[in-house]
Amino acid sequence: MKIRHAALIMDGNGRWAKLKGLPRIEGHRNGVKRVNEIVDTAVEIGLEAVTFYTFSMENWGRPANEVKALMRLLDKYLRSEMNRLHKMNIVFRAIGNIEKLPDNIQKLLRDFEALTRNNTGLVLSSALSYGGRTEIMNAVKKIIKNGVRAEDVDEELFGSYLYTAGIPDPDLIIRTSGEMRLSNFLLWQAAYSEFYFTETLWPDFGREEFISALNEYQRRERRFGALPGKTG
Repeated sequence: MKIRHAALIMDGNGRWAKLKGLPRIEGHRNGVKRVNEIVDTAVEIGLEAVTFYTFSMENWGRPANEVKALMRLLDKYLRSEMNRLHKMNIVFRAIGNIEKLPDNIQKLLRDFEALTRNNTGLVLSSALSYGGRTEIMNAVKKIIKNGVRAEDVDEELFGSYLYTAGIPDPDLIIRTSGEMRLSNFLLWQAAYSEFYFTETLWPDFGREEFISALNEYQRRERRFGALPGKTG
């Protein structure tokens, strides 16, 4: 069963740091290394898309000093990795309520998207200031604002108003650290996704376990509501 799009909920950075007696931000720093490892692996095996749940709408409620540290870390990552990822033919997309992010981050995201717009390889999406319910509500508001008739609204049209328009829905959603919930991530897009939950904390989740998750997906049968052996 071919996998086109893997989405990842990167959980456990803070717990990883606590277990090692380190500040929480050190967990996030080590987590960034895993992002690069997963992206490189995704390119190597030929995935079409990979999406990371980087910073949720709920994360704005964290202590101000932690949020500032995360924004500094994001700024550093974008500056250091933008050209490397561009040379890998990656298409970058930032999805979410980007306007809430600091101005310097917004500019870097726009620059990254512009730089890679004409690439043809892996679509790398970073969900930033993202919430699935907000995404759905914003899509409804845009549809109403554009004067679309109710009878013209179908799943395809609705999907075109989402942040992820043009990206295939995730075949597999991976969540680390033992939690078993979506946490407001890709609620519409995850309707028929398979899930892979692992106790591994994100800073310890590397290439080997990522490939194991993909192999596990290959052994499953996606029915989309149909009987075994059928997809419609």
